[in-house]
Amino acid sequence: MSVAKHIETIMSKSSWIRKMFEEGARLKAIHGAENVYDFSLGNPNLEPPERFKTILEELIRQDFPGCHGYMSNAGYPDVRKAVAEYIGKEQEVAMSAEDIIMTCGAAGGLNVIFKAITDPGDEILAPTPHFVEYGFYVSNHGGVLKTVATHPDFTLNIKAIEAAITPKTKAVLINSPNNPTGQIYSRESLETLGALLYQKGRELGRTLYLISDEPYRKIVYDNARVPSIFSAYSESILTTSYSKDISIPGERIGFIAVNPSAAYNDSLVAAMALTNRILGFVNAPALMQRVIARMQGTSVDISAYAVKRDLLCAGLAESGYTFIRPPGTFYVFPQTPIADDVEFVQELQKELILVVPGSGFGAPGHFRIAFCVSDDTITRSIPGFKRVMERFVSR
Repeated sequence: MSVAKHIETIMSKSSWIRKMFEEGARLKAIHGAENVYDFSLGNPNLEPPERFKTILEELIRQDFPGCHGYMSNAGYPDVRKAVAEYIGKEQEVAMSAEDIIMTCGAAGGLNVIFKAITDPGDEILAPTPHFVEYGFYVSNHGGVLKTVATHPDFTLNIKAIEAAITPKTKAVLINSPNNPTGQIYSRESLETLGALLYQKGRELGRTLYLISDEPYRKIVYDNARVPSIFSAYSESILTTSYSKDISIPGERIGFIAVNPSAAYNDSLVAAMALTNRILGFVNAPALMQRVIARMQGTSVDISAYAVKRDLLCAGLAESGYTFIRPPGTFYVFPQTPIADDVEFVQELQKELILVVPGSGFGAPGHFRIAFCVSDDTITRSIPGFKRVMERFVSR
């Protein structure tokens, strides 16, 4: 084969995901898109807030020299300042523009971080279930993703993390609220994790970083709060995007924030500005930077997602599924009634229901439902979910 061997390996491992998407396209062509219940992708179905459209129209009409040109690889100073002021309040620390690097979404942010901190063979620990792309992002830069079990309710298992730390460990990567489970890690668990990383870092004679991937921070329910990792641990870095909270995933805009108390804050920011460039991102999109500078704290109507969550959870519970009611994100991660989650997902496809097997997230025996779809799609899919469960229970 003409492609790189490691890419060929990745393609082979992920082929079942591609087949699922291809099957979805085939089913939609046969039955009509409205009759296929597609819960496979975390692609927000809510439109961006009106404020986004208003600001975008205003900025498009502005015409000044260099408005579409290059800028500092870290982003516009005024945009970084606006982000720092808002994130400082959110993270409960004083921050400046110099702590921020604007990025091409959170995915771009993670790649920039790993490129900046990872030496060949370094291990990045990640609680499982985890976002399917993490292993690819880490390996892009010579690192190794090492997964760590969570508790049955998907909360952090600090003892498991401690047991996984070795002299090769460079960082722990967390995602809270979590994709695919919707779980939020508590302040107490983050503080305990921070204390553990500080202790282990001293023993190993190296800095151990805590990296937080937070694109779902604002999508929370029932007055839940997402704790600050900057308050929990000084050697921390967060990255996020505006893809989910203002429904603009295709615009690829996000940022990295480095804890101002990090021992090597200046070096980290400088390294990430460099890796932003040499990875080929160069800088975050100019127009989108100027838009989000004026949208700090704005989000879509999260209550609409709460309605969807409640509709889906009620239907799944009535149909006999076991799951954790998610306090955040727009995902539910039920258990499958058989060990083979891929087989169960294929059975759901017979009911024209498309979901993602938990194996892809490092958690076989589960499947992910992305409920960022119409209420009607959720309501009409429930009888199909129930029929499939009944078929397996009656075996």
